[in-house]
Amino acid sequence: MVKKNIKVLLSTLGLDVHSRGVLTVAKYLRDAGMEVIYIGNSMPGQIIKAALQEDADIIGVSSLGGAHLTLGSDLISQAKKERIYDEKVFIIGGAIPDDDAGKLKEAGFDEIFISGATKEEIVSSITNIFEKKLV
Repeated sequence: MVKKNIKVLLSTLGLDVHSRGVLTVAKYLRDAGMEVIYIGNSMPGQIIKAALQEDADIIGVSSLGGAHLTLGSDLISQAKKERIYDEKVFIIGGAIPDDDAGKLKEAGFDEIFISGATKEEIVSSITNIFEKKLV
């Protein structure tokens, strides 16, 4: 179980209509003791605005529609513009090709979860990143 109540904001990135994965991750994180807010489909600016309003520690997005590089990079740019990048953990998951995972790390994501990541991998990774970056 998580010691501090970590607040996680989850969203499906852009117009992607696939939500099964992000909803499963939301349940994993909630069951681990994290507070989870799911805002559905949102564009990068909307996600950053919601993260500010909710004072989220973790910003997680799901992408299965192929826009992860463009919209993911825009999300990180928006976070830097709002000066919250260093105060939050950014994660992305979904159908992400191996070649793109490195590009997403370079763009500024703290962690990338590909399809098939286990509950234990997701929860422990998010907890560890939170403790290293924000505690």
